[in-house]
Amino acid sequence: MEKSTVIGLVAGLISVFVGMILKGAPLSAMNNPAAFLIIIGGTFSCLLNAFPMETVTKLPTLFKLLFRAEDNGGKGELVKTFIELSQVARREGILALEGRVQDIDDPFFRNGLSMVIDGMDPDFVSDVLDAELAVMGERHAEARSILTQAGTYAPTLGVLGAVVGLIAALADLSDVNKLGHAISAAFIATILGIFTGYVIWLPFANKLKIKSANEISHKRMIIEGILSLQAGDSPTAIEAKLMVFIPQTEREALKGSE
Repeated sequence: MEKSTVIGLVAGLISVFVGMILKGAPLSAMNNPAAFLIIIGGTFSCLLNAFPMETVTKLPTLFKLLFRAEDNGGKGELVKTFIELSQVARREGILALEGRVQDIDDPFFRNGLSMVIDGMDPDFVSDVLDAELAVMGERHAEARSILTQAGTYAPTLGVLGAVVGLIAALADLSDVNKLGHAISAAFIATILGIFTGYVIWLPFANKLKIKSANEISHKRMIIEGILSLQAGDSPTAIEAKLMVFIPQTEREALKGSE
């Protein structure tokens, strides 16, 4: 599980609720179904108006990605895999890798290696893999734009909720005590709108952007390794090329584990 997402959510909630207590605002004021309806329901309706249904239905998948921890050892394992493949290829020929294709879980890696084994032109292999990577990047950008847009809609809907609450409050000025309570309740929608927009939706969109960049870097590493295999580079040369994708501190740890 991605601990930073969980900690961020909990810390955000604690900050708001403890802040309310310190300011003297009653937590019971948050018991406002109308405000939740305007912000949550309103944001979701905005997304339905802004995106096709096929895109909106990706929301559950996006949340799974946000709470799923990344495999930090993935690139190190990838270097070891390519070194092993290059050793086999130099010893027995590139066709000897055919028996290793089915052992590879990543479809992108498997497809690229299959093209190399089939003897396709290096430029063709590079173009196909680069195109697939570009399409993936566009797909990721479209998906995370759902959260980016939600982050822009929610605060504005909070203002709308406050206006609606003030209209209701000012409709009856006969009871001053009720008026004060109604005005304070009117701004609960604003709190919810700002909180969901700037603590949840926009930060989530940024985290997905980082995850996408990491995945693209991982796949560019695969492309470099596949083209190096096809070119017949030595295991040492392949290792040197792929180590460029790994931070210096992790390189030392990786070499120490060999």
